[in-house]
Amino acid sequence: MIFTTKAEYGVRLLVELGRQDLDSPVSLKAIAEAENLPLGYLEHVVALLRKADLVESRRGARGGYRLARPAEMITMDEVVLALEGEIAPMDCFVEECDRRVSCSHLTDGGAGCATRMLWARVQDAVVDALRRTTLAELVLFDGAGETHPLFTLSH
Repeated sequence: MIFTTKAEYGVRLLVELGRQDLDSPVSLKAIAEAENLPLGYLEHVVALLRKADLVESRRGARGGYRLARPAEMITMDEVVLALEGEIAPMDCFVEECDRRVSCSHLTDGGAGCATRMLWARVQDAVVDALRRTTLAELVLFDGAGETHPLFTLSH
């Protein structure tokens, strides 16, 4: 399972917003420059984040973007879902009605896919890791392998 630049740039955009005062909107141009990201692509990404109610925008000379809620309340599973869609470890996984994906080989007359259990576990582990990671944790992580004392990385 490989996430695209939409997820990478979207998370980086959110981290940059998380570093700012929640009441002060930040221009997308300033974020693009700070993170060395293409402005045109960030416009597409921020539109997806707005649609998912993760960011808000304000128009005008003092306009820009800000988080729609505190960073502690934004989890990475909802961010990735907004940017990438459902998380599926294999092409045979399809979306079900409850926003979950499962192996489409279930309809093969009961024979089942011998590897379905493995890929379901991979999917569950990835979704769980994303669900347990908040934007606040990423904001506190300094990128050099050091974290705030409250957070640790497991290798």
